[in-house]
Amino acid sequence: MSMQSINPATEAVLATFEEHSWDQVERALVEADAAFRQWREVSFAERGALMHRAGALLRERKARYAALITAEMGKPIVEAEAEVEKCAWNCEYYADNAARFLADEAVATNASESYVAFDPLGVVLAIMPWNFPFWQVFRFAAPALMAGNTCVLKHASNVPQCALAIEEVFRDAGFPRGCFRTLLISGSAAERVIAHPLVRAVTLTGSDATGERVAAAAGAVIKKTVLELGGSDPFIVLADADLDAAVATGVRARCQNTGQSCIAAKRFIVEAAVADAFEQKFAAAVAALRVGDPMERETQVGPLARDDLRAALRRQVEASLAMGARLLTGGRPRPGRGYFYEPTVLAGVTPEMPVFREETFGPVAAVIRARDVEEALRLANDSPYGLGAALWTRDTERAKRLARRIEAGSVFVNGMVASDPRLPFGGVKRSGYGRELSRYGILEFVNIKTVWVGPAVQPVPEPQKVTAAVE
Repeated sequence: MSMQSINPATEAVLATFEEHSWDQVERALVEADAAFRQWREVSFAERGALMHRAGALLRERKARYAALITAEMGKPIVEAEAEVEKCAWNCEYYADNAARFLADEAVATNASESYVAFDPLGVVLAIMPWNFPFWQVFRFAAPALMAGNTCVLKHASNVPQCALAIEEVFRDAGFPRGCFRTLLISGSAAERVIAHPLVRAVTLTGSDATGERVAAAAGAVIKKTVLELGGSDPFIVLADADLDAAVATGVRARCQNTGQSCIAAKRFIVEAAVADAFEQKFAAAVAALRVGDPMERETQVGPLARDDLRAALRRQVEASLAMGARLLTGGRPRPGRGYFYEPTVLAGVTPEMPVFREETFGPVAAVIRARDVEEALRLANDSPYGLGAALWTRDTERAKRLARRIEAGSVFVNGMVASDPRLPFGGVKRSGYGRELSRYGILEFVNIKTVWVGPAVQPVPEPQKVTAAVE
């Protein structure tokens, strides 16, 4: 079997790779396990120096790696450069903070000494998507490696060159052989890797359907998983919001990365009092976006990554229009070569329509009217997903109260949902479980170990006896 790298803007085949045989996979896993036995003993200072070097290489090679990202999955080049830069930041963040995050924690008990230690698990398999082909990997790999684990990557089959380039970064930075390996394998082969006894844990960023399969495969062999899955993020605009700011941010939140982001704003829930004005301003701003060659710096929206993704988006839009949605702009594939789809705004959307009920992975915005704040919250939570949410209002104290009622892993008030190394990232419901980034992310792939050192210096307190009152 082979996998192809195809430029989605031109449909040209860039490269073809043979999938790794099972013997090659087995050797890579053995190598990663052997590397772990040594890597776990390396000091945080030494690990951090190598991770800083990885960050420096990313910056030195930013132009080359960004061009590779754009060629393989179609992201506008300016956004691709920003993605590489963010990866470098993440490397530096964990290089500087991992030792503090994983320092032993003393706990006063009846022991002479007792504490909590944070030990690495071993080989961690990462199954990663194509939409942020560098960032999704470095978001996981930097904390996992700094914790003392080793990593094996199964990347999306349409970005094999990015997968190999990431392995190159860690190799050239001086990480020991086997610390980070890329496997060129199919999704079906990944389940066999999950079951391998040398793999200790699995992390996935992908669809909820893929999450079901990965969780089932890992559960069958009792292995830790972190799942960052799909999203249908609400972007709530209340009547007192700054409409111009909400529109400007909303356009970016929906159409960044050509709308192919799990945390993109997808459902624009607007209070009825300002809905007409919002729809007019929003549709005009979306229609003005520049669609074209993603290698041109002026381009704001590129192609979708694959033709089947464009077909799925077209189905969702056409089915929603047939159910009564109103087309404000866009609404069809762009003619000619490349997997382009016009930036689209649908109004009059209701909860039974595909653009509300399903995740839309492309530049399509659904606008839903809410009578009041309570209905806006109900609509926001009326989704199987719970990844991120944005809330726009001038009353920030009310916003903080309302944020508690939104069923999502993150709520951004008067801003765009985004991942940040300093903050935990993940979702609830069918958006997955576990967290990436911040201290919470690095704790996902360690053994949180209790260490009790005797002899006991005082007896363990006995539970108090409760005597029933006698009348």
